[in-house]
Amino acid sequence: MQGALLSDRYRLVDSIGSGGMGRVWRAHDEVLHRAVAIKELTAALYASEGDRAVLLARTRAEARAAARINHSAVVTVHDVLEHDGRPWIVMELVEGHSLADAVKDAQRVEPREAARIGLWVLRALRAAHSAGVLHRDIKPGNVLLSRDGRVLLTDFGIAQVEGDTTITRTGEIVGSVDYLAPERIRGHDPGPASDLWALGATLYTAVEGRSPFRRTTPLTTMQAVVDEEPGEPQHAGPLTSVIGALLQKDPADRPDAAQAEQMLAEAAEGRRSSAAEGHVPTVHMSNAPTISGTYGIDGRPAPNPAAATSNHPTSHTPNHATNHPASHAPNHQPHHPTYQPPSGQARPRGRRRGRTLALVVVLAALVGGGGAAVMRYADEWRSGASSSSSEPVKPSPETGDKAPSNGIPDSWVRVDDPKGFSLALPSKAWKRKTVDDFQVDYTPDGGKHFVRIAVDESPDFPTPYEHLLDLEQQLQQRLLDYRQVSLEENVFRDRPGGLWDFTWTAVAKDTPFPGPRRAIEEMYLSRDGVEYAIYMSAPAADWEKARPQFDNILRGWRPAADTAG
Repeated sequence: MQGALLSDRYRLVDSIGSGGMGRVWRAHDEVLHRAVAIKELTAALYASEGDRAVLLARTRAEARAAARINHSAVVTVHDVLEHDGRPWIVMELVEGHSLADAVKDAQRVEPREAARIGLWVLRALRAAHSAGVLHRDIKPGNVLLSRDGRVLLTDFGIAQVEGDTTITRTGEIVGSVDYLAPERIRGHDPGPASDLWALGATLYTAVEGRSPFRRTTPLTTMQAVVDEEPGEPQHAGPLTSVIGALLQKDPADRPDAAQAEQMLAEAAEGRRSSAAEGHVPTVHMSNAPTISGTYGIDGRPAPNPAAATSNHPTSHTPNHATNHPASHAPNHQPHHPTYQPPSGQARPRGRRRGRTLALVVVLAALVGGGGAAVMRYADEWRSGASSSSSEPVKPSPETGDKAPSNGIPDSWVRVDDPKGFSLALPSKAWKRKTVDDFQVDYTPDGGKHFVRIAVDESPDFPTPYEHLLDLEQQLQQRLLDYRQVSLEENVFRDRPGGLWDFTWTAVAKDTPFPGPRRAIEEMYLSRDGVEYAIYMSAPAADWEKARPQFDNILRGWRPAADTAG
């Protein structure tokens, strides 16, 4: 494609960015002799006939939406053309990088600079809203920082023009999961306040180096947006109260665009906004040093009301989950366990009741520069969607009570799990408990000692090691007395992996097994693209016995691909 001439005018030079939905090219306009950027909709090549029509409509809508906005902080659209049966958008070329790149390179952005960036994004949004256009995908990747210091908002690929609902199917939520406003996840029509929420989440990411609601999966991330408060930013300075005001759960409680512009202007000058602080008292940002029953071991809320182990802090992590399938507050994450109090116990604090959502991801597709997802949702948890009942271990008919002779004791039993994987366990006393759609536990004593297996068919991170680093970042401020023993990149079964060993102190209010605990987790990416996490937790006093058991479990592990057929 490089060097191709489009519409007898635009010569493609080189690719400067891509995502699951499209690719952006640097090109040369041979009529006006200027450099331009051209967006190619590559996803249309692989979509079904029906989806292709929607994608094409959205691309044309992007051009129309951007063309309606006249502002220096909005990337200019020059032309829309047809080539190879697809629409291509010709845009202003911005020499520079995105805010997402800046955060990745420098870890975080200085608060006053972040406020300046936010101020220009806000001005672009005011211009868009005045033109009747909602952006609906504000995120760091769509904020461009030019080499000459300009800030520009781009990618109106899923924008909605006021009164136009022709390209959004009923029941769809469109946008990047981390930055979706709570009202959008609940299925309400978005408004200008929804874009301001996303701006608040974007600013949080800029100053903290991580998004405020990112969890293990899109489902748990959306749950966090609706039910959880973000951790109080530690590096936001004068932006702290502004971010808090923008991240109000109720759109009616957020400042309007004019108020937000004044708040950001003050923060850009290094001053705290008294107007913003007036919103903050109702924003309860959590900075608790310990994990509450609401979070999974990785500090993420669990998608399932079912079981959580307090000894699993990350969906595998040490946490404080009671392993009891009682309360219906999702406490577990697909990759790191949490703790659920047994029936009759007080509900864990930190999660609001009554609005738990069952969010079923139907389609996740990168749009524009990437990171946008199209999702459908259900209004409530379906009863029985994730049971947490104990199930007796069933030895594999092939091996009976005998495990393979690869160093595993003969007394161990092999278990073929309904999820397709197989593992060897110390005895038949270990019982199976379903945690949620992604995780299952095996325990001989109700959760005091247990193994958790998490299966993620759509990993959010490029490598398991990066995933573990992210989990640790979230957990180290939430777990009491957290201490890393080791966290290293490794190779497991000839595949990229990561091994994490850590300790913490489980709290009595969160688990029937309080006291010092230790956990170890091997996470790796299988050949078929599935991310597996094999996690073991036990009281620290029993670790001398538990650690060799973990080694045997790894030796006997068989992923689904190896057990098929």
